[in-house]
Amino acid sequence: MTTTQAFSTIQAIERSAWNDCFPSVLEGWDYYVAVENAAIDDFQWRYLAVFEDGQLLAVAPAFMTQYRLDTTVSGIGKRFTQRLQRLWPGALRLGLYALGSPVAEQCHAGIASHVPASRRGALLAQLLDAARRDADDFGIGLLAVKDAPTRDQDWADSCKAAGLHSLPSLPSGVLPVPYGSVDAYLGSLGKSTRKDLRRKLRAPGPRVEWRRNIDDVLPDIMRLYDASLARAELQFERLPAGYFTEVLAQLEERAVCVLYWVDEQLVAFNLMLRDPHRLIDKFFAHDPAHSREHNLYFRSWLTNVDYCIEHNIALYECGQAGYASKLRLGCEFQGNTLFFRHRNRLLNLVLKVLKVFIRPDRSDPAMAAAISET
Repeated sequence: MTTTQAFSTIQAIERSAWNDCFPSVLEGWDYYVAVENAAIDDFQWRYLAVFEDGQLLAVAPAFMTQYRLDTTVSGIGKRFTQRLQRLWPGALRLGLYALGSPVAEQCHAGIASHVPASRRGALLAQLLDAARRDADDFGIGLLAVKDAPTRDQDWADSCKAAGLHSLPSLPSGVLPVPYGSVDAYLGSLGKSTRKDLRRKLRAPGPRVEWRRNIDDVLPDIMRLYDASLARAELQFERLPAGYFTEVLAQLEERAVCVLYWVDEQLVAFNLMLRDPHRLIDKFFAHDPAHSREHNLYFRSWLTNVDYCIEHNIALYECGQAGYASKLRLGCEFQGNTLFFRHRNRLLNLVLKVLKVFIRPDRSDPAMAAAISET
């Protein structure tokens, strides 16, 4: 007999049992403990689990928040929705219960290693049903699956059977790194990009420092983070200082923060996760006053590519932003899909119509190109 439960903390589930469901995921049990400890404002965490005779079969993280419907809108569309928000405060906000995480790029729903893959679709359906019931208990009408991999047919079939609508979400950029040197990587790029990057490399660069403890520079890191957040068009959450320190503490050798210095001034930082197979770029922030002179974004990019080459890491996972640059830099893109449904039939119909206008690729040609690639 199978049963489902919803927990408010991941520590209600054994670390080994959770990680057994995600054998190749860096954002595992320890990562979600770090996220919990960071106490990110405006989010409540839920963890859904399916058991059979007391044995864990499948799990998924989930969260609750007040969601702005224009979160993934940019350009002209964003300016319109911002004006609407000023005229009608709260018009674009709905209570949301979502499977997935605001601080993970894809919805991590996994099944235990002893469970046949043929059962995965049915288990995802049970997780969706558990999410709907849990959301109802909290009085939340809008249910979603945030960033399910587009090629995951089990997710698509389960969400369709549950009556959820689909919407393209922000694609994830990845760079395969089969190169023997940075020069070989540059040789794989277009002529103008290759020439531009080599010119940038000839200019004096910042000093680079790899750290696992950032307590002494945390105020400077938050200054850079807040400045970058203020410039970003697409942002779901604001990370507190505790997020950066907790990720480094909980994941130990699997997390690192790269600092970029000009003289004694911190001008950029890059928080990343790593294992022998991949390097995951979690957050990059920089000081715009120094960016042009020192080419901070491209310097950090080449630093990361060089790290992958040096450590024989095959894949650099580089996030859900900056699509124009990532297209030039040779990235591939993995599609993500947002599934959603509101239990109120009228609101559900409104959202179904509205999705045509709030697609993230409508106002960003580079993002549209990245989505079309997937």
